[in-house]
Amino acid sequence: MKPARILVFAVALFAAFRLSAQPLPVPLTERTLRVDYVFSGTDKTCTIALDELSCFDGWAGRRVHLDELALHGNGQIRMHDAQTGKLLYCNSFSTLFQEWQATEEATRVQKSFENVFLLPMPSVPVDVTVVLYDFHRQVAARLTHRVDPSDILIRRLGAARPATRDILRSGTPQECIDVVILPEGYTAVEMETFYKDAAIAVESFLNHQVFSELQDRFNFVAVELPSAGSGVSVPRRGEWKDTALGSHFDTFYSDRYLTTLQLKRMHDQLAGLPYEHIIILANTDTYGGGGIYNSYTLTTAHHSAFRPVVVHEFGHSFAGLADEYAYDDQYEEQYFPGVEPWEPNITTQADFGAKWQGMMGRDGVGLIEGAGYQSKGVWRATPDCRMRTNGYPDFCPVCAEAIRAMVRFYTGN
Repeated sequence: MKPARILVFAVALFAAFRLSAQPLPVPLTERTLRVDYVFSGTDKTCTIALDELSCFDGWAGRRVHLDELALHGNGQIRMHDAQTGKLLYCNSFSTLFQEWQATEEATRVQKSFENVFLLPMPSVPVDVTVVLYDFHRQVAARLTHRVDPSDILIRRLGAARPATRDILRSGTPQECIDVVILPEGYTAVEMETFYKDAAIAVESFLNHQVFSELQDRFNFVAVELPSAGSGVSVPRRGEWKDTALGSHFDTFYSDRYLTTLQLKRMHDQLAGLPYEHIIILANTDTYGGGGIYNSYTLTTAHHSAFRPVVVHEFGHSFAGLADEYAYDDQYEEQYFPGVEPWEPNITTQADFGAKWQGMMGRDGVGLIEGAGYQSKGVWRATPDCRMRTNGYPDFCPVCAEAIRAMVRFYTGN
């Protein structure tokens, strides 16, 4: 499908099919509560601190399975009614902070990382609990705090919204999974280039069967956020650029790991827009990127591998899929015997029954050792997959089913 035809096709699709929008249950409202935290520590210590509360009109998050988790994640956030104790909403996530804890640098210095979470705004006081887990899935840190919606220090956001352009519109924010595509390192005069890149990214998703068959569940919207400078920062070359999201290569001193640590700055610019998931396109031909579950995808838009990489990274951030390759040179292993990974596409066989055991022998699905950066002790389902190499044309059956399951979790069907 050519990028120029995506919006036209979406209009016809929208007319033919709509998902049913469900109202939020009382005491949740059609507003968004944003909670900012600081996670800090070392390789062996971990603390959570509340930073700031804010809110804006509209709720673009899911309206079903509000008190359920799709995946365990490396962390979880839960919101309970303060009076009745009823669980109103929960979600799981991963963070750069927890990745950093597995680096050599974490053994010799304490660092802090911003984290931002969106919750449906309650009409009554609630208790919000954040839990972080270590690589053995044991609780590493926990914080519970009270949020009163009448608190005068909850900052209102969203008065000024950036310009947007629909790339794929399948329904209203209440009916669909809302994905915003952000420009990083595109100046004001390069915005048309960004919109073309955003269309290529969406086309890349739709060229994969699982997203093509489920495209009526998604809205993809490009957001106009111009940068003062063109390109992105590459610290190893001494190149630092003034960009909208403050991203840079060399995260954790890894050449191709491109991330932003400035999550508050990013979410500030999105306040008031309907969004659940974030894709960031970097205006550079230097290879790299990253994807963090329920945080964001970031990838380079002008490298020859842009198309497969943006899909791969979205597999991380949207569906919680793990990398299926192995290189065995990480400072610390992240998967251990007797501890089943929460990611749906890899296993240590500690609890294989919860994974793809029921798919064994179908469409080439089996057990192949080598995944999750480790050549031993971690298994994947097939010889190759979009989550293993850029050259493979599609997701393996296990990853595709994990994506379908995530879409059903968000949309209810």
